[in-house]
Amino acid sequence: MRYLEVRRHAERFKPGDHLNQNGVDMARRVGQTMGHFDHVGASTIIRAIETAIAMGYAVEVEYPELAMIEPGVEDEIAWDSGFAAFAGGARKGGATARFVGRMAVFWRRVAKNLADGESALLITHGGLIEAGAVGVLPDADHAAWGGFCGYCEGVRVAFDGEKFVSAEILRVQEE
Repeated sequence: MRYLEVRRHAERFKPGDHLNQNGVDMARRVGQTMGHFDHVGASTIIRAIETAIAMGYAVEVEYPELAMIEPGVEDEIAWDSGFAAFAGGARKGGATARFVGRMAVFWRRVAKNLADGESALLITHGGLIEAGAVGVLPDADHAAWGGFCGYCEGVRVAFDGEKFVSAEILRVQEE
């Protein structure tokens, strides 16, 4: 089995791109609960890279695919509407369907490049996690997965070498 753990960046100074101290502290705390990763990638946007580093991981590669929701998606659904909304949007066949499909292709490519038993950590942004998870497991009970992924939250998906077989939603407990 191969595993992808895909998490949202930590809290930032808005409207800027850098993490604030709360975000750094949260990423450090969450990072202490995470295990080893054979591959670490992040969005090209600095807050994702800073999150990985604060968690204790060096970023091996920056992926533009993890940087932003594609045009047209937010005309159909809000980025923070959750897993079920992305699934519903994908069923309509428009921009959300195309985006969910592209995210699934990207996640599959990353998983295929792992050896059996390896895992990868990807740090991205809200909406991209939900779209990718729906894309790789389109028949799952997305409503049971809950709302959107907050700071440092995400999903861990298992890939058997041919297909994704399960997902675990990763929530962060407030201190």
